[in-house]
Amino acid sequence: MSTLKVDGIRSNSASSDAITLASDGTCSANITNNLSNRNIIINGAAQVNQRGTLTGQTSSVYFVDRFRAAMSGAGTWSLSQSTDSPDGFSSSMKLDCTTANTSLAESSFMMIQQKIEGQNVQAFAKGTSAAKQFAVSFYIKSNVSGTYTAEIQDNDNNRIASKTFTVSDGNWNRYSLIFPADTTGAFDNDNAQSMDIKIWLLAGTNYTSGTLNTSSWATKVNANRVSSSNVNLASSTSNELYITGVQLEVGSVVTDFEHRSFAEQERLCQRYFFRQNAEHQYTRYACHGQCPSANGAQMVYPLPVRMRANPTLGYSALSDFYIYASNLQAKTPTSLAMDAQSTISPMFNAARSSTFSAGTMAHLTTANTQQGYLEFIAEL
Repeated sequence: MSTLKVDGIRSNSASSDAITLASDGTCSANITNNLSNRNIIINGAAQVNQRGTLTGQTSSVYFVDRFRAAMSGAGTWSLSQSTDSPDGFSSSMKLDCTTANTSLAESSFMMIQQKIEGQNVQAFAKGTSAAKQFAVSFYIKSNVSGTYTAEIQDNDNNRIASKTFTVSDGNWNRYSLIFPADTTGAFDNDNAQSMDIKIWLLAGTNYTSGTLNTSSWATKVNANRVSSSNVNLASSTSNELYITGVQLEVGSVVTDFEHRSFAEQERLCQRYFFRQNAEHQYTRYACHGQCPSANGAQMVYPLPVRMRANPTLGYSALSDFYIYASNLQAKTPTSLAMDAQSTISPMFNAARSSTFSAGTMAHLTTANTQQGYLEFIAEL
C-alpha cells in the first residue's frame, strides 16, 4: 500500500487550494454545494408571500415575507410575488414603478432589505480575531442597466461595508459579492436586529456624495454608503426589477443556492409575521374564549410557531368579523385589541357593548363573507 503525501489539492487554473491538509491528519475543503443550513437569509427564493400584492406604495413596507422595500421620496410602487424566475426557481419578488421620480431629493432612497437577528449571525465571529467573511449572492432581472450598490450593516456597532455590481442586460443573472471580515464590534447574541443586507435601487446625494466604503468595514457615514453612479430605478414607469435566490453565508466562497421546502420556509417566516386569511364564507379563526361580561369576549389565539417577540395584532376591518357566542348571538365587534401578550398564545379582546351573556363561550368568524384577515406581527 502506498500513501500520497501533499499539503493541498487545487485545480491547474485555480489560485487557491480546494482541499487543505493539516499536520494532524484532518483537512478543510471549499465545497460549493450540498451543505445544509448555510443560508442565513429566510425566504430567499421568495416562496412565501402572506401579504399578497401591495399597490400604491410610497413608504417603507414589508411585502414578500421577510423582505422590506424601504423607501422615501422614491415615487410609487407595486410590490408583488412573480412567477418570472431563473431556472431552478419558481418565484421572485417584483418591484414595479407606477409613478416615477426623475429628480431625486437629497434624502430620497429606495432599497430591498432583510433584517437579521443577532443570534442568527454568530457564526461570522464578528469582532474577534477569528472573524469570517460574508458571502452574498442573488439573482436579478431588470430593464434598468447600470450600477447598483449592495450593503451589509452591523446595527449593534453602527458599521457598514458596501460593494457595487453591474446589471448589463435584461436577463436573469446571478451576482456574487464577498464582503470582508470585521474584527471590530461583535454582534449581540439576542433576538433583536443585529445585521441587515440591502440592495440600493436609488439614492439622493445624502447617501452618494462621499467615498464609497468597499474595501473594509467602517463606521456608518451616510454619504459613504451608495455609489454616486447608482441607478435610479424610479426614473420611469416602465422600470421594474425582479430578485430571487438571495443568499448570505459564512466564508469566502459563494455556493449554490440552498433550496428549502416550502413548509420549512413558511414556519421560519411565521416567527416574524403570521396572517390567517378568510378561506370561505364560514371561516372560523383559530381562536376561542369566553365572554367575561356582556361587553364582548376574550379570545386566545394559539400561534403556529413561537414568534420572535410579543406580537402586535392587525386585522382587515371590523366589519369582516362576527363574535359568535354559544347562546347563538353573532355580532360585529366594535374593537379588537391585544390584552395579554405572549409569543405563542396571545389573548385579545373583541368588544361589543351590552350584547352577550357573561360566561358563554365565544369564537371569531367571518361576517358571512369570504374576506378579511387576522395577523400577528413581530418583525424586526
